[in-house]
Amino acid sequence: MIAVKHSAGDEWVVSVQGAVMTHHRVRVTKADMDRLSEGRSPEELIEESFRFLLERESNTSILGSFDLPLIGRYFPEYEREIRTRLGA
Repeated sequence: MIAVKHSAGDEWVVSVQGAVMTHHRVRVTKADMDRLSEGRSPEELIEESFRFLLERESNTSILGSFDLPLIGRYFPEYEREIRTRLGA
């Protein structure tokens, strides 16, 4: 289960229930939204981004705090795939 809650400004808190519950602070700017969200809400973008991550690693391996575009540094296909997923 993935729960996304707005914290303040560009900051979001994401809780992921796996074998262990983890919490992550994620920053999503308006520019990130414009480039990646395909008109969807920040919550939808973040939740789908975490689904993408969880297909590749456990929730305990996901960084505790990061800017959303950082995912693309570890997984170069991220931006293309997230736009496809949200546009479908």
